[in-house]
Amino acid sequence: MPITRRDVLLVAALLAVDVLVPALGGDGWPGPAGWALLVAGAAPLAVRDRFPAAALAVSGAAAVAYYTSGFPDTPMALGFVIALYTVARDRSRIMTAAGALALLAAFPAVSLIREGPAGVRVDEIAGVGAILLAAVAAGEVARTRRVRVRLAEERAAEAEAGRVAEGARRAAEERLRIARELHDVLAHQISLISVQAGAALHRRDAEQAFSALTAIRAASKDALREMREVLGVLRGADASLARLPELVAQTRSAGLAVELTGEPPALPPAADAAAYRIVQEALTNAMRHSGARRVRIDVRENGDDVVITIVDDGSGRPRGPASVDDGSGRRRRPASADDGSGRPAGPETVDDGNGLRGMAERAAAVGGSVTTGSGPDGGFRVEARLPRTAPA
Repeated sequence: MPITRRDVLLVAALLAVDVLVPALGGDGWPGPAGWALLVAGAAPLAVRDRFPAAALAVSGAAAVAYYTSGFPDTPMALGFVIALYTVARDRSRIMTAAGALALLAAFPAVSLIREGPAGVRVDEIAGVGAILLAAVAAGEVARTRRVRVRLAEERAAEAEAGRVAEGARRAAEERLRIARELHDVLAHQISLISVQAGAALHRRDAEQAFSALTAIRAASKDALREMREVLGVLRGADASLARLPELVAQTRSAGLAVELTGEPPALPPAADAAAYRIVQEALTNAMRHSGARRVRIDVRENGDDVVITIVDDGSGRPRGPASVDDGSGRRRRPASADDGSGRPAGPETVDDGNGLRGMAERAAAVGGSVTTGSGPDGGFRVEARLPRTAPA
């Protein structure tokens, strides 16, 4: 740490006071030895921040030598007081106590050597002790304040790092949510388009083919609309159980018979959107993977939960990844293309796993769960249990 302009000004001010006080008081000027001691007492203050202990030792020794030599009285004691304050602020309490006690003992010791017992005055020792105590107390206050400031800065830095990490976590969750929304929208609507396109290709009747093309056009418009909603709003406001009849009608137009029972209850917005997307994904899987012809959707209230059950009459669980989270925290291996009943899976039996996993993740995000497995009469069964109140 280089010597600053402030340090130079402090030394100059202290020397000026040391010169003016005896001159104005009429005590005369100190001789060359006195001037040398005054400079020795003030000069170390220029390096007190780098070498506080050395500055205290030199300024303290100069003050003891000056005051016990009979020179005109000056306030040069300010030099070792400032040095002691710096030691108390920047160094250990042991070093501070040692320096203060050494100074306190030095004054009577030098007086005792020079003048004998008569030169030792209790009032002078008490005065020096009070000055030293004040310097130590001021240094302790400054040390405590510095520690508090440092701790506050560390806490602020930790809080800022926590905010950055939380922002990154929320951004990752938002990206995952957007990916789920896009997957659900595209998978369902494009599945409808694929089914209708396949039907149009195999129909020789122009009127039937025209009906299939009309359904394709409607499904593509719905896909574009939902994509705009997801990418523009990203809040899932239109994904609601209130739209279940519309979703059922779209699915029926693709040739899959859907039966809906129960009245959609009121749910928190997040749970409402999750419920709609789970039903949408279950219908998409039924059309694409299971070869189902009929699907039954049942919505009912069960205590504090809403239970939604989707059962199809297809060939069973679609083949997907090595394991699927069913919402209970356990990983289960999905059934193979042959579900044990001797019936092969439908022509489209490969699922990328995003659908089943996405259902479980959506439910877990709102405090619910999803279980999947074979239906009571074969086929595939999805049961979602969602809370009617928002989780804390």
